[in-house]
Amino acid sequence: MTQRYCDYEGSDYQSVFWEEGGRAYEDRAERAVLKDLLPKSGKRMLELGAGAGRLTNEFHMFDEVVLMDYSFTQMQQARARLGDANGRYKFVAADVYSLPFAAGLFDAAQMVRVIHHLEEPDAPMAQIRSVLQPNSTFILEFANKQNLKAMLRYAFGKQDWSPYTLEQVEFVEMNFDFHPKSVKALLKDAAFDVKTIRPVSHFRFGPLKRNLPTGLLVNLDYAISSTTGNMFQVSPSVFVQSIADKSGSVASDGQFWRCPACASMNVTETDSSVDCNADGCGKQWPIRDGIYDFKTPL
Repeated sequence: MTQRYCDYEGSDYQSVFWEEGGRAYEDRAERAVLKDLLPKSGKRMLELGAGAGRLTNEFHMFDEVVLMDYSFTQMQQARARLGDANGRYKFVAADVYSLPFAAGLFDAAQMVRVIHHLEEPDAPMAQIRSVLQPNSTFILEFANKQNLKAMLRYAFGKQDWSPYTLEQVEFVEMNFDFHPKSVKALLKDAAFDVKTIRPVSHFRFGPLKRNLPTGLLVNLDYAISSTTGNMFQVSPSVFVQSIADKSGSVASDGQFWRCPACASMNVTETDSSVDCNADGCGKQWPIRDGIYDFKTPL
């Protein structure tokens, strides 16, 4: 199968969807849950599918934050919005199916609003686990197949697919909903131990958002999430906090990159590129506009 991608290259997603799209409630509800799930401190955080850096300021407890997205232009927008915070941020355009990072480099990672674009999520989960240290925190958000709206539509014959079966469903092209049990199994297979589940955005309904105060909806959402999250999930979005098992290693000082083409650690960073020195590869990955481009070799 040829791998399909949902590419936000050239997209104005941050401004149109978030800033102008009436989604203050969803943004604040996600941030409220993140504050509970994130570690209190850490050395190096990987934000997968960071987009324009909407949630990046929530990672203030980490010494270094690596923002990664498949879209180079999304990384340009993130860098323009955030700056490099005196070297605290690194901006990386790369493919989650072939991560360009050394094994055991990060002590935490997050992937929000990304897995619903992944047709084959098993490989990315294995990649993420490989770059995390033992006992690291991984926060994953997924679009919930078994949400209340889907269950009602199915009950009244307005929807062909069942929200109760375990397979993922592609409800529009390259947008997948996942069953909570399947996500837990996916994480377990990738050597993660699920700790906390928090459903989010219970009130993602236009009339409610237009007629009730955003703060009230966020507080109600948080109350439901924090009291019932581990028991059942009927919201359209679900956050899962998991911990990497004790296997694997911690990257040595000086190790950071690996070649995404051949997986070699024999790489050298210059002022303008990250160069693979492995026999038979030799790819050079450019650094453009302060962004590491692991999609388009020189």
